[in-house]
Amino acid sequence: MAASTSIVPVAVTAAVAPVLSTNSDFSDLREIKKQLLLIAGLTRERGLLHSSKWSAELAFSLPALPLAELQPPPPVTEEDAQDMDAYTLAKAYFDVKEYDRAAHFLHGCNSKKAYFLYMYSRYLSGEKKKDDETVDSLGPLEKGQVKNEALRELRVELSKKHQTRELDGFGLYLYGVVLRKLDLVKEAIDVFVEATHVLPLHWGAWLELCNLITDKEMLKFLSLPDTWMKEFFLAHIYTELQLIEEALQKYQNLIDVGFSKSSYIVSQIAVAYHNIRDIDKALSIFNELRKQDPYRIENMDTFSNLLYVRSMKSELSYLAHNLCEIDKYRVETCCVIGNYYSLRSQHEKAALYFQRALKLNPRYLGAWTLMGHEYMEMKNTSAAIQAYRHAIEVNKRDYRAWYGLGQTYEILKMPFYCLYYYRRAHQLRPNDSRMLVALGECYEKLNQLVEAKKCYWRAYAVGDVEKMALVKLAKLHEQLTESEQAAQCYIKYIQDIYSCGEIVEHLEESTAFRYLAQYYFKCKLWDEASTCAQKCCAFNDTREEGKALLRQILQLRNQGETSTTEVPAPFFLPASLSANNTPTRRVSPLNLSSVTP
Repeated sequence: MAASTSIVPVAVTAAVAPVLSTNSDFSDLREIKKQLLLIAGLTRERGLLHSSKWSAELAFSLPALPLAELQPPPPVTEEDAQDMDAYTLAKAYFDVKEYDRAAHFLHGCNSKKAYFLYMYSRYLSGEKKKDDETVDSLGPLEKGQVKNEALRELRVELSKKHQTRELDGFGLYLYGVVLRKLDLVKEAIDVFVEATHVLPLHWGAWLELCNLITDKEMLKFLSLPDTWMKEFFLAHIYTELQLIEEALQKYQNLIDVGFSKSSYIVSQIAVAYHNIRDIDKALSIFNELRKQDPYRIENMDTFSNLLYVRSMKSELSYLAHNLCEIDKYRVETCCVIGNYYSLRSQHEKAALYFQRALKLNPRYLGAWTLMGHEYMEMKNTSAAIQAYRHAIEVNKRDYRAWYGLGQTYEILKMPFYCLYYYRRAHQLRPNDSRMLVALGECYEKLNQLVEAKKCYWRAYAVGDVEKMALVKLAKLHEQLTESEQAAQCYIKYIQDIYSCGEIVEHLEESTAFRYLAQYYFKCKLWDEASTCAQKCCAFNDTREEGKALLRQILQLRNQGETSTTEVPAPFFLPASLSANNTPTRRVSPLNLSSVTP
């Protein structure tokens, strides 16, 4: 899988080669700026607009260069001069997306730049035809059969050039893209690694490599060039692999060495906080980013997800209107509008906008996942399954799609399918309590109660965001007539609710007090039972039971019944709840925390 580190740049002129070779540190930011400006021009000439934009944005975040240090344009070779007319005409056609026309006029050109644009035009022509057919096709089965017909021919031609070592860094990048599209993943990784060695400044090659790496172990075996670009790559891949602490550390390092004004880095930090559900921090950074770069559209769909989670309807409405004014035919804009309609419970309209986003870019991951959510809301499980499956085809690391599939099969009452998909989601997000609770519920339905217990306890141990794991664990102990353990869980649950300081409605609070009241009553701990019974009277669904229990306790006390002291493990309520301010005893955790399902 690894490429040799001894590869040297091919077909790069002597004047350009020193600038394209990169160091491993950030000691000379002026030199880095020169390199970024040069690669921004080279990628723009070849129609690689996203890489060009990335390099230009990064260069803009660094201090301006004095006139004496500005890099002159690369010298024109004899081959470039011969192909200049054909290249100039073809590039004009390429820029207006007349790809077949561009390829026609470039046929037979020998210069590296013209040859790349020729092959790239053919590739994009095939992709455009495939996307047009995908949009026009009626059903998901037809969509799966649409292929880029040019890929196999391109692979044969590029393979021959690769064997004779005639491909430069850009040619290797295109060869890797073709291999990836043909699902030849191992070969594609090898070629992309080679491309990063030959032309380490080309961000597109790093990004394609990032999309093919599925875990940290895979990353270790790659022989990557020792260059400052590698730091940007590692920060990006750590974010994608949900290794958020490592990603944030990398981005902080990049800010410290001089990239503090980079809007790309700021947006990636916001996405990282979004991924660990630190919603307040992510919202704060996105708001700052909007002030710094008000016309930015990238990552605004992620910003809208945060506004949706917080039910910030007016802010989401403003964002949707603002992006519409900037560019209403961008996939991110369509996703933001879709989120806005979803928050207003207009799910048909929301799904329509996610479909529009996919017509603009059928490989846009976020739109597939969000459309799956909307179909779930509309109870259209078959369409939801198709949408989630498309999301996984685009990116197998999308835990939301795996989790969504688990939910759809749960609705269809197919627990074995649920288990598979929830496990995949859990593997991608091992410290997300929602995945663990879903796994526990699944195991419970399959009557694998030991595994269910482990999942619920683990969900509590990693930080239960929905405050449901302990209640589910307690109910499981109830079911198994393990009354002492059930009481422990309910007490932990109540302690957590009253210690967090938030005034929120917890639906299971009454259930916990009812069980504890009955538990203490059986243990003849009248004071504790009485306190819990009084708490039951505050809830509509347990009021009558609470009153009845209080009458029973009073009756037994009048008959001379005293509280017992012979209880195997006494339990006490939090001090703030107990009428006589009994001190709380920290309950020792159940012996399940070390086991991950």
